[in-house]
Amino acid sequence: MPTSIPTFAELLAKTSHHALHLEMRDVYGVESEDSAFAEWKRGGSRDFSDRLSWWSGFHQTVADGVSRGVQVRRARVVSEPVSEYIRFEHAGTVKNLAAGEEVRWLPRSRASDLLLPGNDVWIFDSFALKYGLFDGDGRHVGGQMDYDPEAVDRCLTAFNAVWERATPHSEYEL
Repeated sequence: MPTSIPTFAELLAKTSHHALHLEMRDVYGVESEDSAFAEWKRGGSRDFSDRLSWWSGFHQTVADGVSRGVQVRRARVVSEPVSEYIRFEHAGTVKNLAAGEEVRWLPRSRASDLLLPGNDVWIFDSFALKYGLFDGDGRHVGGQMDYDPEAVDRCLTAFNAVWERATPHSEYEL
């Protein structure tokens, strides 16, 4: 396995059909979100009317991929009742949707019989997996690439099983 970890943008640039993200944590300690999360906890709401204030390079990369025909889907497996962080994430999903992602939510209790990877994973077409590695507090500690076709197939099967059961974002109520 190669030791270098390509960026999301590099992998999406090589993708022609789909980029699929399977998220399975109830808490993420994303440093760039710390202040927004703290502010949200104080007030419980977020204003997304000023797109320039929150649109990022990630959103632009997704939008560019979607504009050239790449389907970007995100499936989130969550415990219920949901954590405070998942409430924050749900409120902020408007950003993912604005970039062109499709997002669905699956309660963990409905995923018990599914075989899922041990880490969050991005699946790029049928050529690569990019695992997100997190510590116990949800802080990102690195990534891991896998180009093994069998591993890609297993993760794609897992993602599709979650996607089929999951509820579209517009219908998922907290």
